[in-house]
Amino acid sequence: MPRYFIEVSYKGTNYSGFQIQQNANSIQAEIEKALKIYYKEDYKLTGSSRTDAGVHAMQNFFHFDSDIEIGDGSYHLNAILPADVVIKRIFLVESQSHCRFDAFSREYTYHIYRQKDPFLQDRAYFYPHKLDIALLQQAARELMQHQDFATFSKRNTQVKTTLCTILTSEWKQEGALLTYQVSGNRFLRGMVRGMVGTMLQVGKKKTSISQFINIIKSKDCTKADFAVPPQGLFLQKVNFPSF
Repeated sequence: MPRYFIEVSYKGTNYSGFQIQQNANSIQAEIEKALKIYYKEDYKLTGSSRTDAGVHAMQNFFHFDSDIEIGDGSYHLNAILPADVVIKRIFLVESQSHCRFDAFSREYTYHIYRQKDPFLQDRAYFYPHKLDIALLQQAARELMQHQDFATFSKRNTQVKTTLCTILTSEWKQEGALLTYQVSGNRFLRGMVRGMVGTMLQVGKKKTSISQFINIIKSKDCTKADFAVPPQGLFLQKVNFPSF
């Protein structure tokens, strides 16, 4: 049966997350509803990269199978969808393609603003504390030296391994906005927020670099700081070998 990918972008403020959940509003539920209205068919979507409640995405993907020909109906579907969810395109792929397992890397950013700004409050984390940027950079580089990120995985996650490869990890200052940029072959549940929260403790000089290394090596999630809020986190890109 023909398989189609859907590329989406969304502001996650009003949603319980990417994946469909019982008695909760999700990105998947909104898109499945729009597909049913427009194509008069029930489609169960498979997602590429799960995002938690309140997390945003510049690019994410679903796939679905259909025995009817599907064109790029994104214009009509976007007219049905809420304003904070956008379908960028729908396109035919090989029948064995999988939007989760075929992705070879994912890129995230976490945004922090340090001066009060009402236009950033739902897209970044207001953090008016003094930070040592050089220490933040040192902590970010240290993450690239490790493979087991059990420390930064929330409890009760059903994964076979906590091994990940971090490809890039750095902080950037862009005007009043401080942004953490990270890419890797895979990420665990809560991993980016856990890394950011723990690095901020390094930047505040509450945690030394040697303590940070020991926290990573401990594989104990109770030692990480997951307290940073979701609105600062963006899934920027999902990378596939064929496009």
